[in-house]
Amino acid sequence: MTDWRIYRGAGMPHDGVQRLPGPPPWRDFAAVGPDAADPADTDPSAARRLGVQRRLVENHHPRPAEADAVNAALYLRRPLLVTGNPGTGKSTLAQAVAYELGLGRVLRWPIVSRSALQDGLYRYDAIGRLQDVQLERAQGGPGAAAPAPSAPSSIGSYVRLGPLGTALLPSEQPRVLLVDELDKSDLDLPNDLLNALEEGEFAIPELERIADREPVVDVLTDDGRKVPVRGGRVRCTTFPFIVLTSNGERDFPAALLRRCIQLELEPPGEEQLTAMVEAHLGSDAAIEGRDLIERFLGRAPGEVIAADQLLNALYLTQHAPRAERVTRERIAEMLMRPLDRPR
Repeated sequence: MTDWRIYRGAGMPHDGVQRLPGPPPWRDFAAVGPDAADPADTDPSAARRLGVQRRLVENHHPRPAEADAVNAALYLRRPLLVTGNPGTGKSTLAQAVAYELGLGRVLRWPIVSRSALQDGLYRYDAIGRLQDVQLERAQGGPGAAAPAPSAPSSIGSYVRLGPLGTALLPSEQPRVLLVDELDKSDLDLPNDLLNALEEGEFAIPELERIADREPVVDVLTDDGRKVPVRGGRVRCTTFPFIVLTSNGERDFPAALLRRCIQLELEPPGEEQLTAMVEAHLGSDAAIEGRDLIERFLGRAPGEVIAADQLLNALYLTQHAPRAERVTRERIAEMLMRPLDRPR
């Protein structure tokens, strides 16, 4: 078959989708890493982000400054604030640290313009609890006894810790938390984070109010586990390894910067790019796609092209090996368009 296209624009139904190959490794959402002994302790996205062949090649290849910043954050128990252009590996850094140090799945808090500190710490579903209590009363009748603490209407069933709240739970080893694209937040969130990052604890008022009656309440974590909260407060025993990422679209207050180890990520160089391609697509792809790697490296100063754009181009041109050269060039040009170029 010389035609690599699945959709042909012919307007007639056909079964071409049956020829659709497997997804690129970094878009394979069904994949779980080869080390998945216990799904609760592994991160299903690790294979996508670090490369399915990460055992064969250390795809991250951090520069000395990057390794120094990570170690400084680990030693000092401080968050790591990573700034860089899109596609420079800011999020991957958190995955690489968790994988190398065996710290389990990465807790992820993707920031949007509406994100608030409460989203990261915990959520209390008061409406859901009220509805369940009313349903229990309706089913039990006017003389029904009050539900036991273990019943569904127990307050712990309606409290779920967020990513930051889960990271601050007591543990022997630090959890890894990725706070992604903090610069997308509103103006208040960076300042709102200060106390939690400095003290490593927070209160859940809904549980504090009943601490005399229920000193220990089991709540849900961000990754779906049940854990006890004592006295209505969550207090870490080991400060988590927190990676705050930013695309550099805004400045942060000095109070936050003072509490962080700062790292500016440069675009990947030839060694890092080659290792990244080999980790995701194998060594043959790095050889066959040498022209695209050189095009990526030879981009004009200041042009922003993400590394995953290169991976997309390499993957797709691999699946059009018999297509005309002009077609392969057109695909590469479409996928590797600079992100900062006006349309």
